[in-house]
Amino acid sequence: MFTGIVEETGSVVRVQKGAHSAVLTVQARKVLEGTRIGDSIAVNGICLTVTAMSPDTFTADVMHETLDRTGLSGLGPGSPVNLERAMPADGRFGGHIVSGHIDGVGRITDVRRDDTAVWYTVEAAPELLRLVVEKGSIALDGISLTVAATGRNTFSVSIIPHTAAQTVLGRRKAGDLVNLETDIIGKYVEKLMGREPELKTQSAITREFLTRHGF
Repeated sequence: MFTGIVEETGSVVRVQKGAHSAVLTVQARKVLEGTRIGDSIAVNGICLTVTAMSPDTFTADVMHETLDRTGLSGLGPGSPVNLERAMPADGRFGGHIVSGHIDGVGRITDVRRDDTAVWYTVEAAPELLRLVVEKGSIALDGISLTVAATGRNTFSVSIIPHTAAQTVLGRRKAGDLVNLETDIIGKYVEKLMGREPELKTQSAITREFLTRHGF
């Protein structure tokens, strides 16, 4: 599990692409401290397992599913990436619950400055937007952010200068793709309420059921 508080930005050293998978090597410093083979590191919000290490790099295998659902396939040597180690049991929970399992990608449609803040408007598919709520949490490229506004086909977030300076988001521009992970709590609520498209007629948990049992 992650919190969406990026520890450092690293740089892609190499992407070895196979027919349906890839091997990613990333140059890093801070996230290598205390890390061992088999540990998890989020790369632009994607939970990856460390399979090899050197003094200043780590390597991870990337599955077909990950390549299909994320913007990782667009990375190449020199690409900057957000990095976060899995949350330690005694660590501070500074962001929100981030699983590192990307739901899909969004496209930045607008970037504008508002005094010291920078606003990003992101276009996303309807199946993602239905789980995005104003003042709720969302992870963009692994960064825990608060949804500032929602629209018909978009949502917006506002970041402070520190976030722009310490993460890859500060380098993003209109047209760029970002990895999106919606709030996991919303996904569980939707499934329990039977509101997933394929589950509408299958769930026995209704509003009346919850009211009858004191919820």
